[in-house]
Amino acid sequence: MRSEKKLLPSISMLAAFDATARIGSVSGAARELNLTHGAVSRQVAALEFQLGASLLVRSARGVSLTDVGKAYALEIRAALSALRSASLNVITSPLSCTMNLAILPTFGTRWLMPRFPSFLREHPDITVNFVTRLSQFEFGAEGIDTAIHYGTPDWPGAECTFLMGEKAIPVCAPALWSERRNMAAEDLHKLPLLHLESRADAWKDWFDIHGLDAPRNTGTMVFEQFSTVAHAAVAGLGAALLPRFLIRGELERGELVVLSNQAVVSEMRYYLVTPEAKTEYAPVVALREWLLATIERENSDLDDPLAV
Repeated sequence: MRSEKKLLPSISMLAAFDATARIGSVSGAARELNLTHGAVSRQVAALEFQLGASLLVRSARGVSLTDVGKAYALEIRAALSALRSASLNVITSPLSCTMNLAILPTFGTRWLMPRFPSFLREHPDITVNFVTRLSQFEFGAEGIDTAIHYGTPDWPGAECTFLMGEKAIPVCAPALWSERRNMAAEDLHKLPLLHLESRADAWKDWFDIHGLDAPRNTGTMVFEQFSTVAHAAVAGLGAALLPRFLIRGELERGELVVLSNQAVVSEMRYYLVTPEAKTEYAPVVALREWLLATIERENSDLDDPLAV
């Protein structure tokens, strides 16, 4: 029992240390927590005593973290954040179910959000909180219930539900297209090519389909996110390989034109990833069923289905 208690410091101790570690000052932590300097110092000292470890280096110029303190601060920050989020959920929606959903920025804004009112109408009792994540993370440490992920189904300790594939087509601004009518695959060698960092081989794969070598020097630019590549293409900076379902608006408005209907299919896919402990959590089950039904319905209306 004594050992268990030692491993569970009080929230006041942890909050005092967290604030001091973040701000780098006991006085600053005291102001943030509305406590006295002495009260914060005592809480941190009591935490160090309980853990049997030195977390801070104290000097006349202030405080700094020990190596142990740096590592501990990172871990408890995530735990305190999860506690605050859980408390906020109870305060704001005490009678409803809450789901913390991690999304990809472009997929979230361009595909998910325009359709999400339908989910909320079907499930008015579910409160959804959104966060953005680009790569794998620790679900438990971040308090996230499920995530929409682009990649392969190899997330440790989680269930990956296939949602859709990704087929990218070459597009560019109308000004670039009008200068090169009846564009053939060879003509793309003459255009600047816009690359996405996470799909580095996409253009090479597209040219391989046509039995051509990818051009080495055509004013190549590399971008980190889909939305930036799309804006660059609209601005006429070059041709980009983009999934049709993420640029439907630009195509309908005539801001982008399709250079070829020959698509390159990515080896990676979109998945709903859920930690094993949350696979049967009612809001996650509802989201999973809604996503699959929505994608199936839209695929039945498309000549070029998403679920490749």
